[in-house]
Order: sequence, then C-alpha cells, then structure tokens
Amino acid sequence: MKGRISFFLLLIIGFVAEAQIGGNSTYQFLTVSPNARINGLGGYAIATPDADLHLSGQNPALLRRENDRQVGFSYLNYFNDIGAGEFRIAKHFDSIETTFAAGVQYITYGNFTRTAPDGQELGTFSAGEYNYHVSAARKYEQFSYGTTLKFIYSNLDAYSSMGFAIDLGGTWKSENELTTVSAVISNLGAQFKTYTQDNREEIPNNFQLGITKKFAHAPFRFGIVAHNLQKPGKLLYNIQDRNIISLETGEPIEDEFTVFQKAMAHMVFSTELLLGKSLNFRFGYNMLRKREMELTQARSSGGFTWGFGLRISKFHFSYGFGGFIPGRNSNSFSVITNLHDFKKGKSKR
Repeated sequence: MKGRISFFLLLIIGFVAEAQIGGNSTYQFLTVSPNARINGLGGYAIATPDADLHLSGQNPALLRRENDRQVGFSYLNYFNDIGAGEFRIAKHFDSIETTFAAGVQYITYGNFTRTAPDGQELGTFSAGEYNYHVSAARKYEQFSYGTTLKFIYSNLDAYSSMGFAIDLGGTWKSENELTTVSAVISNLGAQFKTYTQDNREEIPNNFQLGITKKFAHAPFRFGIVAHNLQKPGKLLYNIQDRNIISLETGEPIEDEFTVFQKAMAHMVFSTELLLGKSLNFRFGYNMLRKREMELTQARSSGGFTWGFGLRISKFHFSYGFGGFIPGRNSNSFSVITNLHDFKKGKSKR
C-alpha cells in the first residue's frame, strides 16, 4: 500500500512540474459536468462521500460497494440549443473487492447554417463530442483509490478528432466518517487524431484538492475544493471591457490582482442541508465563475449555484441551478435508481 501511495504522489508531483501554463486546450466539454448535484455544489464535488454514482464522474475513488447495480442519467440544459448529458452504470465484484462503472458523457451544440463566402446558404451542419469512460475503485482501510479511462471523440462538421485521457483519484475518510479529503488529477492524456494535420492541441488537465466536513449533531455538510492547482495564481486575466482609461497616457489601466484574489480564484465553496435520506438542499459558490461572468452595469447570479435532491420510491431525483449572467443560467436534472430494488419480493435493499 505504501508503494501505491508513493507512486500516486510521484505522478502528482510530475504532473504539476510539467504543466503548461499558457495556451488553450481542446475537449473543453470534459470540464462541464451535466450532473445536477455537482452543479448545485458549484461545479466540483470530489470529496462528497455519499453513495451517489454520479460523483465518481469527478473522482473515481468515490466509487464504492453501495454503488453496485446503480444506474444514473443526467441532462444539462446549457445555453440556447446546447445540451449535455451522461449515462452511468456500476457493478461491484466481491471476489476482487473492486467496484467498476462505465458510461458515456456527451454534449451537442445544435444545428448551424453553412454559408458561402458571399452569404449564400448551403444547408446546415451539426456538432457534438463524446466521452466513453470506464472506472474502477478499491478500498483499503480508511483510504480508497480509483481511476477512469476515457476515449474521446469529437465531431465538428467535417472535422473530427479522437483522444484518450485518464483520471486518478484518492480519498481518505475519518473513522467517524464525518471528514473526507480527496485529491484528483483529471484528463491526463492527448489527442491521437487531430482536427487538422500537424495541429495537436492540449487536453484540459485539472489537479484538485477537496475536503468536506459533516457535523455529528447538525444536518450540515460543508465543502471546499481547490481546482486547477497546476496553474497556481494563473487563472485570472484582464477583462478589456472593464479597463479604465488613463487620463495621462490614454491607454487602458490593466487590472492588478492581489495574492488573495489569485488564490480565491481556485476555490469553490459548498454546503449541503441533509434532511434525512429523502431530501437535501445544496448551495455553492464558484469564485472563478463569478469573476468571469460579472458585469459592470448589471448584477447577476454568476458564480452562485443551488439545487436539491428528492427520493421518491425507488428513484433519487436531483435538480441543479448554475448562475452565469442575467438571462443565461443553466439547469440540470439527474436521476439514480438501483436495479436491486426491482427484484421480486424485495421492497428495500
């Protein structure tokens, strides 16, 4: 076990040391979770310890025995006719003490009008991207560790690309199960078929650390996730439209960020109100999204998220709201059930 932990830490150190700070990356849909619970918690939930199959989409180490035969589906109504979704199913094998999950994540961008240089309409085309994934996780005392393998396919009209990626996750839970700490490296991989010749692009890597704390005699769970730690202090950028013009030089005065602002751009805060096993409410605040979406002349809910979960009979339903800019917010819906519950003669598992 010590050897496995050391190997995992070496991977983290090597990844951070070699991370590229500048430039853009492709397959950005990998950074958008369609799950309602995750969206209600600010977009990150790598240390939420419940037996919710969807949580393994961000941290494979959260897969557990209780996910056996769970089936889940999520749908995200993004902007205009852009939609994203995910299907996931799990199976636990006692013989090897390992839980597996498999599924597909997708995003569709709707239909576009194809035109000639002179504006003549030549028909329509569509675009979509897909992530086919398989996950596995094991538990050792208070630790659990897991990995996800991804095959990525992107089709943008006549252009297509394929790639692969891997997620690595580790989780520790306290003996009283009130505190959970997780570390995740997501989307380590590369393109093996590019959209155009000799134009290989990066994949959006993300190194995250998270912690949640539940109180023994209060129905609250608080969480903090630090994301994109492979780019320390590099997430904020100058927004041109917000620049103030210098009266002396006539040039824009660029934003200057404090160390505190740079650090807080990596943070997501969340709270869950747990009202038994059938109802809970979720709230989140994403600092980076707030910064990117805020407007100078209008107040918005950018960065704020909320949602709820409700159990009805054999199904768990979830709703998540994500704030962006006025009139442009996201809504996501998820459902989970367990195939065990449909066996004859079994009213509960």
